[in-house]
Amino acid sequence: MSVLDDVLADLAAEGDQLRTTVAALAADGWRTTTPAEGWDVATTIAHLLWTDEVAVLAAGALAGDAGKQAWDAVVLTAIEDPTGFVDKEALRIGAAAPDELLARWDAARPALVAALRAHPDGQKLPWFGPPMSPTSMATARFMETWAHSLDVYDALISAGSITTRPEVTDRIRHVAHIGVRTRDFAYANNGLDAPAEEFRVELTAPSGAVWTWGPEDAEQRVTGEAYEFCQLVTQRIHRDDTHLKAVGDDAEKWLAIAQAFAGPAGGGRDPR
Repeated sequence: MSVLDDVLADLAAEGDQLRTTVAALAADGWRTTTPAEGWDVATTIAHLLWTDEVAVLAAGALAGDAGKQAWDAVVLTAIEDPTGFVDKEALRIGAAAPDELLARWDAARPALVAALRAHPDGQKLPWFGPPMSPTSMATARFMETWAHSLDVYDALISAGSITTRPEVTDRIRHVAHIGVRTRDFAYANNGLDAPAEEFRVELTAPSGAVWTWGPEDAEQRVTGEAYEFCQLVTQRIHRDDTHLKAVGDDAEKWLAIAQAFAGPAGGGRDPR
């Protein structure tokens, strides 16, 4: 399998897992409030399907005038309300009935896979930030699907609709990879200069394997469980509630501001 195929397979598995959970809910279960402020389960699924649809439009922007016009229309909407348009779309689409949301998501997910596989080699997709390769787009879609899934599972556990989160798998390596690669972005997004030197990151995967990034002799180091690191960089857990270890002031500062997703620095989670 190519790297793209590998990421797409993991994305499909993560999406299937979430779909199975929400498809079993009664209509009122879709209105369960999640930890994301102002969002319920339906809003979360609406956001995921909308982003898949928009990614398909981005892939089609190079296919001709009609594709470019469709993508440009999305960009203009974003420019008009750069900090609020994502929420507005999620809330608007999320008002639909559960069956409609599922049907639309069921269409968007395979459409995204097809669009990324068919995208011309060497060409990047336009996006709201820097252009992205198909593999980078698939990895970002995995990260978002995984992170928002945690919101849904936590909400449904609190409501008594389910008892536990699904088992964590080594698929989260995609999230960890983005978390490491976005180190400099996290600094810049908080108005800070990123350190010049690379950090060493050593994370223990759910399987027990050890994933590493950066030079072995780096002075600034982060070690710990990959699951907690992934929760932290998607801001699904507070730094104080992790067992991650940082060696060096810069490494500790990074863990306080880490952010694997685009957009403004999020508020994160309150400490438990």
